[in-house]
Order: sequence, then structure tokens, then C-alpha cells
Amino acid sequence: MGRKQTNKVIFENITILDAGAKGVSVAKAPEGQVIFIPNVVPGDVVDVQTLKKRKSYFEGRAIKFHSYSENRIEPVCQHFGACGGCKWQNMKYEQQLFYKNQEVYNNLKRIGKIELPTFEPILGSAKQFFYRNKMEFGFSDTRWLNEAEIKSEDQSLSKKPALGFHIPRMWDKILDIEKCHLQEDPSNEIRNAIREFAVLNNMTFFNARNHEGLLRTLMIRTASTGEIMVLIQFFQEDKKQRELLLDYIHATFPQITSLQYVINGKANDTLYDQDIKLYKGREYILEEMEGLHFSINAKSFYQTNSDQAYELYKITREFAGLTGNEVVYDLYTGTGTIAQFVSKKAKKVIGVEAVPEAIIDAKENAKRNSITNCEFYVGDMKNVFNDDFIAQHGKPDVIITDPPRDGMHKDVVEQLIKIGADKIVYVSCNSATQARDIALLDEKYKVTRVRPVDMFPQTHHVENVVLLEKR
Repeated sequence: MGRKQTNKVIFENITILDAGAKGVSVAKAPEGQVIFIPNVVPGDVVDVQTLKKRKSYFEGRAIKFHSYSENRIEPVCQHFGACGGCKWQNMKYEQQLFYKNQEVYNNLKRIGKIELPTFEPILGSAKQFFYRNKMEFGFSDTRWLNEAEIKSEDQSLSKKPALGFHIPRMWDKILDIEKCHLQEDPSNEIRNAIREFAVLNNMTFFNARNHEGLLRTLMIRTASTGEIMVLIQFFQEDKKQRELLLDYIHATFPQITSLQYVINGKANDTLYDQDIKLYKGREYILEEMEGLHFSINAKSFYQTNSDQAYELYKITREFAGLTGNEVVYDLYTGTGTIAQFVSKKAKKVIGVEAVPEAIIDAKENAKRNSITNCEFYVGDMKNVFNDDFIAQHGKPDVIITDPPRDGMHKDVVEQLIKIGADKIVYVSCNSATQARDIALLDEKYKVTRVRPVDMFPQTHHVENVVLLEKR
């Protein structure tokens, strides 16, 4: 049943049917339109107030619960609902895994339209909280107020600065975070201490609309070795205030391995084109995996769940089925972690990556690990990965590819078909683009193994590993 209230439709007694894309859940209106609703769990029965109407669907929110799903649990985080980071925290973990597995299957089947083997069980994460090794927080001179704070009518709250996460879909709004359950301590202690010290010493927090203020972002990286990196991004130079804050961080948290800063006065927060300055310690932290050590600097890409990255790489190596005689190509190699991880089982590994700094790191890591059968090359994949390159380095027996969310360029897919390696191991953080690419490869390759891997508990994100073998 539906009724109107202040020009918005309210649907009553709506059963939540499924978990959808981007962490929202799915229901059906009485006339069949899809409704996308956040912060509910499949099986909940709710009244829904629509917020937006599109041609074929609504966006809404639950305003009343008639009954709760048996798969619902109480979120542990006080910021759940306002913060968009852990949208599935109100769902039992086994159900999270079920819906992630279902998403991968649906994408491969509906988008790929290919024959699939029986999926191997999705690999859950041993840690469902405090698993991330990298967190980024924003400073704001005006905090976002949640419903409870608004109702309190405490006018002073709106004047307090914030250090936390962007509100979903609001680039200039920051939710102040007291305790985040994604990164192990001392992450929370470091962030809270920095905020308190900055406020006490009248340091200005960034205003994204007016482009003013001293403190812009905070990045904290940790490693399984116990090493810690902290990077403060300042919008403008103020040597006295900058050194005051950095000296305080260094004195208060002596366990920090790498303390860095950057002065970034441009329109966005991205660091990749910035000159990062080392203040104390060294420019990198070290991660360890099976005796291999990988340096991670402020700009490095590294899987953000270290423990589960190890499991992901083991599955990748297992799918490759290396005997020690194979030439392996590792496409989109990043800092060469997968390449070096599989190298002891291969004759030679060739890594290719578009980011020059990543290739520098890859070569340094190989030298650090005394690995002599890995070579790394920089360039745009669709340009570098060509006939001359293959002639120079040899035809691969196995190709491992781990592209970004957009998947592989069609020219790269065509080259894979042309080369005809015996096996392709395709690692993806986006099974939709993975399915698109696999559909193009289907003329020459058959999918023989599939295993999803949960790298990000409490979220809808999922990695997937596929083995393709030449027909």
C-alpha cells in the first residue's frame, strides 16, 4: 500500500528482498518498481519513504520497522548509518559472504554469458574488524551533525571542527569519527590526539568550499610487521604550526616508523602529483609475506587487507599451477607483490605496470628479497604489451592479470587472445568488468575455476579469482 506525505510516497509493509549494488538493499513497490534502501537487511519488513523517483526505480529510506530479519545484527560502530564505510555491519557475516558470492555469480553469468564451473567456496576473512592497513581521514572546519546531535539543539556542536570521513555523496561534508573499527590501534589514538592538539593550538581545519584552512587530510598506514606511517596533508605552508604538530606527533607516538607531510594547495586531495616530505624516520614501511619484504611508501598501492592479501595471492599461485619451468607475465603488477610471490615457482616473471614509481618500488623490492628471475617494465599496458615486447621477453606460459576496477582495455584482451598462453589467472576487484573481459576471451579460453575472496568485511566489495585455460 502507498500513501503520499509532503509530496513523497510512503510504501507500507515492504519486505526487503535482496542485497544490491553499492551496499544498499532492494525491495519492490506494490506496482513493481524497484526500491533501493540503505541500512536495511534482506528479510526486514519496513515502511519506506521515497526520497527520489526515477523512471524505473525509487530511492528511499526505512522510517518504520514492522519486523526484523533473522540475519540482522546490532552494528558495533557508533557511527553506523551516518558513515558510509561499513554499510553491511548490520548483517551477519555469513550472509555478507552469501551475497558477495551471489554478486560474483550473477555478474559472470548475466554479463559474461559463459559456461561456469561450480564455484569454490568464497574465502571469508579471519578478521571482520580492524583489518585495513590504510586509512585516510579529512579535516573540516564544520562538522556534519547526525540526527541525535541535531535534536540536541546544542549550537556549539556545529562550530566544532571534524576529523573523519566524507559523508556519502557529499564531497564537502566530514563526519567526525571517534572510533573506527577498520584499522587496529594506535590508529584511533593517533587521529584523536591530532584533532585535540590541533584544536587546542588553534590550528585551522580545511574548508573545502572556500579552499582555506591549514589542515587538509591525514593518512595512516600500518603493516603486519608493526611499522606505522603517518602523513599529514597541509593546504598551505605555516612552518611554525606545521613543526609544532609534527613534533607533537613524533614525541607522543614514538612507535611511528615514518612521519611525512605534504603542502597541497591544489583543488583536490590526491597525492600522486605531490612532493612528499619526510619529517622523521624513513620514507617507507615494510610489509612481510612468506619471508618476502615489500616497501610501502606514501604513494604505493598495496592490498589494504594484509592478512587476506596473503590468502588471495596463495589462491592466485595455486590457480597458476606453476612447476618451476614457466614464463609468467604479471600484468598491472603494481609494486610487484604478486610477481615476487609466485617467482620461486616460476622460471621467469615479467611484470608490467603503468605507474613509474610503482616499478621503481618493484625493482627495489626484488633486490631487497634477492629475487633474480623477475623483470619489471613501465608503460601503458595497451601500448607496451605488444608483439615486439613478446618477442623480446618470450611467449608466456601463464599470464596473471590484476587490473584496476575498469578492467582491461579491449586491445589488451585482443593481445591475450593472440598470444594464446596456456593459462590466464584473472584477479579482479570488480566482477562486472571481469565478466565483460572474460566474455571476450571465451572464444579461446574456458573458465575452469572460480573463487571469490572477501577482502573487505562489513562492505559489499569482493575480490574474485578466475582461472581460464586454453580450449
